[in-house]
Amino acid sequence: MSRLRVTSTLFGLAALAATALTPMTAQAVESNDINAKILGGILEKLGYTVEYPTGDYLSSLTTGLTNGDITVGVEYWDTTAGEAMKASDATGQTEKLGTLGPKAKEEWWYPIYMKEKCPGLPNWEALKDPKCAEAFSTPETAPKGRYLGGPVTWEGFDDERVEALSLPFTVIHAGTDAAMFAELDSAYQRKGPIMLWIYSPHWAPAKYEGEWVQFPEYTPECYTDPKWGINLKDKWPVAYKVAKAYQIETEELNKLSGEVDLGGKSIDEVAASWVAANEAKWKAWAQ
Repeated sequence: MSRLRVTSTLFGLAALAATALTPMTAQAVESNDINAKILGGILEKLGYTVEYPTGDYLSSLTTGLTNGDITVGVEYWDTTAGEAMKASDATGQTEKLGTLGPKAKEEWWYPIYMKEKCPGLPNWEALKDPKCAEAFSTPETAPKGRYLGGPVTWEGFDDERVEALSLPFTVIHAGTDAAMFAELDSAYQRKGPIMLWIYSPHWAPAKYEGEWVQFPEYTPECYTDPKWGINLKDKWPVAYKVAKAYQIETEELNKLSGEVDLGGKSIDEVAASWVAANEAKWKAWAQ
């Protein structure tokens, strides 16, 4: 009897022979599990035998689907599995079947009672106010606000966002999603300060009254149009010339590496010595 193995973690189909259809995996996120069981239920009605192994979110993409242990994945999110999906697609062993339907949202979220302490919300620029940021602080981050992100393995770009927008916040990652939502519940019950990563579809936005911060909309130009970048050549022209001209000989770099690995010198010490010994060279680069 053929078996179909469905995982609730990706829109994808492993390249398997028709006679070797194997299982669908369930994740510890309700929407994933629901979608896996709905799709699996349909396939069962069509005569397939379906299994639902529990799979790790990212490894089901990078290994489960590509090596044929999983046949179909149902739900993956671009923000948390975007790179893994690209890697999976690059193997040629998976096929992205399309979008699932729900409009996903993953952003910074705060309980509605926090607007009293930061009335400029939900506009993201309100977070730049030191008083607003401090309202979201804890003893470990004060005077900076504390932002509770998802587990590190979920990827995302919270640290980059804080740096890019100059937000006076410290990013703290939850160990698990269960720990993250437990902390939300604890703070909400006592009306304590909390700013965290909330996603939808999920039960949290239905259970707790709150809002997502309204950040600038993402556009591809953020990565493809040079005018949106730091623009080293225009902002720091001398640094641009030096960086472009900088070169070092193989033998010279071999010697410096030996001074560190074999001679016990620090990298800072070796680099500073090189800069001092080659002043005429790098000054010419700066002209």
